[in-house]
Amino acid sequence: MRVHRIAAIGADGIGPEVISAGLEVLEALAARDGGFRLEVEHFPWSSEYYLRHGHYIPEGGLEKLKTFDAIFFGAVGSQQVPDHVSLWGLRLPIVQGFDQYANVRPARVLPGVKSPLQNGDKIDWVIIRENSEGEYAGNGGRAHRGLPIEVGTETAVFTRVGVERIHRFAFELARKRPRKHLTLVTKSNAQRYGMVMWDEIFYEVAKDYPDVKTDRELVDAVTTRMVLKPQTLDVVVATNLHADILSDLAAALSGSLGIAPTANLNPERRFPSMFEPIHGSAFDITGKGIANPVATFWTAAMMLEHLGEGAAAHRLMEAVEAVTASGLQTPDLGGKATTAEVTREVCRRIAG
Repeated sequence: MRVHRIAAIGADGIGPEVISAGLEVLEALAARDGGFRLEVEHFPWSSEYYLRHGHYIPEGGLEKLKTFDAIFFGAVGSQQVPDHVSLWGLRLPIVQGFDQYANVRPARVLPGVKSPLQNGDKIDWVIIRENSEGEYAGNGGRAHRGLPIEVGTETAVFTRVGVERIHRFAFELARKRPRKHLTLVTKSNAQRYGMVMWDEIFYEVAKDYPDVKTDRELVDAVTTRMVLKPQTLDVVVATNLHADILSDLAAALSGSLGIAPTANLNPERRFPSMFEPIHGSAFDITGKGIANPVATFWTAAMMLEHLGEGAAAHRLMEAVEAVTASGLQTPDLGGKATTAEVTREVCRRIAG
């Protein structure tokens, strides 16, 4: 029996609701498969925890997380805590501390889901986001606070090793897909140092992948291409900030942020990887029981793939697509179903 140790962090807003739903379907898969089981430990780290204790992650918390095979994460963000405090207090210490430098965000329109695009059925993308440096490196500062000469600096950091490894990861993934096509997203026309290096290293790495077709697009231009010519894109590699924005656009064009998954990978597996839906805390629907769990289910499938449970991941996505195709959908997709109803139906299809 294969045993996978999972650290579950529901955190804020709808996070605990969707993580609970995700664990329910994972248990259904383990019961159906019989070849693996999950050992899940819940961590209460959240903004509420921060307000009580003065920190998100207690001393020794990251060391404990290192002992798990994967991290199943909900969402962080609270109306009671500034966003930069919550992000740098919980999610980023895990992502950066565990060198989860490859953020992987697939996007496609699931059966029964309506895209706002007339040609939305052409969407079949994977956005690769550099997840450890770039614009979110945390390099900068504030000086002369409160004075007319107050200054704030935010410095994007690009290192050769960081840029090369994310490009190589993107090429490896593109090589495994049928179209073998990788688009470089850049802004090197205006950002003439780090982003020029970003481009140069891309083309250096491309020499090792002659079977992968490449093209280059400025970040502003690629947004229009996503909307007007979705069929021309396959795998996209972009910086931390650019891919953060583009992946939300990709989710919206696919029908809803409520169906979009994410994997934060340490490809060398020196540390556990973290899997999270991208929709955020969604304060407006927290506690109403109507959060869409599909993003979390798809995220769970990515986690299963990472853990070597490919058959279970495939079974989960088959069940999810059957449910979305049936019309049983939450309000974000125009339906009336609750989180619990969608979860029960996915579990039923897994079982039978």
